[in-house]
Amino acid sequence: MSNLMKEMNFTNSKRLYKKAKGLLPGGVNSPVRAFKAVGGDPFFVSHAKGSKIYDVDGNSYIDYVLSWGPLILGHAHPSVVKAVKEAAEKGTSYGAPHPFEIEIAEMVKNAYPSIEKLRMVNSGTEATMSALRVARAFTGRDRIIKFEGCYHGHADGLLVRAGSGATTFGVPDSPGVPKNYARNTITLPFNDLKAVRDVVKRHYRDIACIILEPVVGNMGCVLPKKGFLQGLRKICDRYGILLIFDEVMTGFRVSYGGAQQYYGVMPDLTCLGKVIGGGLPVGAYGGRADVMEMVAPEGPVYQAGTLSGNPLAMAAGVATLRVLSRKGVFEKILKKAEMLEEGLRDAARRARAKVKFYRAGTMFCTYFTDREVYDYTTAKRADTEKFARFFRGMLRRGIYIAPSQFEAGFLSLAHTDRDIEKTIRAAHDTLKEI
Repeated sequence: MSNLMKEMNFTNSKRLYKKAKGLLPGGVNSPVRAFKAVGGDPFFVSHAKGSKIYDVDGNSYIDYVLSWGPLILGHAHPSVVKAVKEAAEKGTSYGAPHPFEIEIAEMVKNAYPSIEKLRMVNSGTEATMSALRVARAFTGRDRIIKFEGCYHGHADGLLVRAGSGATTFGVPDSPGVPKNYARNTITLPFNDLKAVRDVVKRHYRDIACIILEPVVGNMGCVLPKKGFLQGLRKICDRYGILLIFDEVMTGFRVSYGGAQQYYGVMPDLTCLGKVIGGGLPVGAYGGRADVMEMVAPEGPVYQAGTLSGNPLAMAAGVATLRVLSRKGVFEKILKKAEMLEEGLRDAARRARAKVKFYRAGTMFCTYFTDREVYDYTTAKRADTEKFARFFRGMLRRGIYIAPSQFEAGFLSLAHTDRDIEKTIRAAHDTLKEI
């Protein structure tokens, strides 16, 4: 383990991790949790409250991971805990309709005018997979366009990278993905509107949809260039292609109405998750009524889920959105994000560190590079070893950021000015140290 980590006691975490590796692949249930990108072994969580997360060795951290985004109110917010407890006392699962499904659907629809009808599912992967199926059925076309660095879950057709050129049809990015399936996915550089136009002109008769994270949170926090999202909308309108925004991460985070509200671009379909589950497993996809009417039992596109619309997840989501939709609440979190951004930029200047900081609403990322980041290629130029040292130094100082250069960080309502000030001081000291 790094010298930066030696000052902290991780005895219990190390014992648990050793045991976990004999039971779980890599000792974890999701790859990034293994800390491979930053070195050392992961800590195991004991509990969390507000802006803090606590490990089994008694160490506490100000948490900017927040379960990778959904905890926009912070850990164990009283309203969410109360809602889940009350729901659990009435039954943990019905496999039948219940009122909370309607309430959260109305809240989502009110926040996202592009969503006329929606279907609840259990994860972001399930949402994007289902949205693609509906898009293919609606258009009668098989191929899709996605962008390098945009992660839309682990469905076979989305674990695809670009080939040797921008117009090369996809090849699998993971063993176990059939080559024939992957060839229906075209991967292009994010923010490259010309590449999209060139491919669409040649293959529009085969292209069902374009899917993207409007702000890419799975290679850090990469913002769309001016006109990029608007240009995609025009291309889709011209050629009868559906535009899908994967707002699993950006929904209720870039703005209350997501990236589509902030940038003023209406997609045909939207995928959601994270925040609308209030920390419990959930996903959703929705959009134009004529497209969503393709979904069974209203239409021929089959998609089902025993736990879809689970009452505990719906209760947590409703409680979260009730708080978040109150006057001034989202703006309060946004001000915290602005305070953190200003402080981290100042800390980097004072430490003379070569970093680039990007923020979209309440999500952010710091890249260790002196060049602008606008796509997968420029993101990959960042110094990952320096980031790893930064991560370990911040952790030692009680700050938990995402254990990967290519993951976004998040703010919550629970973060205090004191938390942010401590984070800024820790960043300055760590940047000077590395």
